[in-house]
Amino acid sequence: MHEDSTYGYSGLETRAEGISTTRLFGQVMFLVAVALGLLGLGAFLGQDISQGAALACSLGGLGMLLAQSFGGERFRVGAFAIGWLYGLSVLLGLGLGPVISSYIAFDPEAVALAAGGTALTVVGMGALGMLLSKDLAGWMRPLSLVVLVAVGVSLVGLVVGGVGSLSPIISLVVFAASALLILVDFNYMRKHGTETDTVWLATGIFVSIVNIFVSLLNLFGGD
Repeated sequence: MHEDSTYGYSGLETRAEGISTTRLFGQVMFLVAVALGLLGLGAFLGQDISQGAALACSLGGLGMLLAQSFGGERFRVGAFAIGWLYGLSVLLGLGLGPVISSYIAFDPEAVALAAGGTALTVVGMGALGMLLSKDLAGWMRPLSLVVLVAVGVSLVGLVVGGVGSLSPIISLVVFAASALLILVDFNYMRKHGTETDTVWLATGIFVSIVNIFVSLLNLFGGD
């Protein structure tokens, strides 16, 4: 691991703190697991909210993601950053609630396929990122920007016009960029990761998982 890690979503310098890859992996994936649990809770609580309320939650979550990406170290390190990630997770879940509820009711197979495909993609790309000897950190920023834009397109498209409002081409782009970012995040975790990278790595992986699931739901739903 480098003495100083200066690369991240916002490009801010952070001080490296010694930590084993195994321990960092455990910390990051714990945060991701909790965030996904809160996303599910938000989706359950938001399954009957109005379209306008769902859109407001989705845009609020996108705004929180932008703030975390460019708001400085406070949003990237420490208890406040963790709480911010959890709040973001709940808001995104509330925004997705009505759509997921509708699919569960009318096309549960699409939800099952999207969930399974997401799990396989994350496991496969994460393992590949850990195994690759090549340093992929240079791809993190451009892929992060693509995924950041994709979050807005995906969530707004979902709430305004249903999952089918996104074209298959857009969904494939979102899927590919998010899958590659999973690979890059895990590669960065192995090669450069320090304790100060825990929250923003968890945020990136979490957002990529959401994007992959939404993209596959669009593709398998066939609307």
